[in-house]
Amino acid sequence: MIHTVHDQQVMLDSDLAELCGVLTGNLNKAASRNAERFSEDFRFRVSKEEHESLMLQTGISNDGGRGGRRKPPYVHTEQGASMLSAVLRSEVAVRASVQIIRAFVEMRHLIAVPS
Repeated sequence: MIHTVHDQQVMLDSDLAELCGVLTGNLNKAASRNAERFSEDFRFRVSKEEHESLMLQTGISNDGGRGGRRKPPYVHTEQGASMLSAVLRSEVAVRASVQIIRAFVEMRHLIAVPS
């Protein structure tokens, strides 16, 4: 679930919401209500083109139809994903945050190891 966008490892808001046991809209509302915690290097919206590329990479079907997204998703860096546990006040979100941070660390290790 970790992707590379703008040379950064990020997770889609929808993937984070699923892991944290909340709706994507609720996750984004919580982040927006706490905007001072989510600077541009923690959370940003991808462009339409980047969103289409992510959909191709992950095999996500076109979600532009009925009930789908109207705007490209937000993505969260490791720091942004970590900050979510502070604004999503649930035990599931805190546990998920720990696992997400571990995944980011593992990804960093994999990238750093020469082939």
